[in-house]
Amino acid sequence: MNKNSIIEGIFALYEERGQRIYGEAVTELQHALQCAHLAQTKGEPESLIAACLLHDYGHLLHELGEDIAERGVDATHEKLGAEALSQYFRPAVIEPIRLHVEAKRYFCRQHHSYLETLSPASQRSLKLQGGVMTSDEAYEFILTPFYADALRLRRYDDAAKVKGAIVPPLESYRTMLTDLLH
Repeated sequence: MNKNSIIEGIFALYEERGQRIYGEAVTELQHALQCAHLAQTKGEPESLIAACLLHDYGHLLHELGEDIAERGVDATHEKLGAEALSQYFRPAVIEPIRLHVEAKRYFCRQHHSYLETLSPASQRSLKLQGGVMTSDEAYEFILTPFYADALRLRRYDDAAKVKGAIVPPLESYRTMLTDLLH
């Protein structure tokens, strides 16, 4: 599979399933674009911008529906997406994706007020994702490579839920993603 067809496949999935909504005020595609745009405006490296764009890719892969959290189901979208994309991208892109849920759990442990800032959908999913980290889990998390990138991704993720936000289109990330492929 050549680089162009890999990117075409990723973009096609966003076009086909990116209109799904998982309890937020924005679609998956709008959320991904906002997240990547926030990272880009803060001058983040391209690998983190790509991770921000692709962090919820796993939601596009499963067939469990948009109301899975309300039904008490955790699709482990972070693992699903990281696994699917790992054949194409290096760890600097993949690991923040894999760790972004753990970053949420970590922030809840380290900053008690953080939980109150989460959207209702994110609070609901937190319970399914293991809840607030224990102190042992938090210690292990900060020893994990790319944990700091995952924390930054998480901040952009939390802020990328603004209905009607104007951001660059998916196509604007084509060259960057292509350059980041193995």
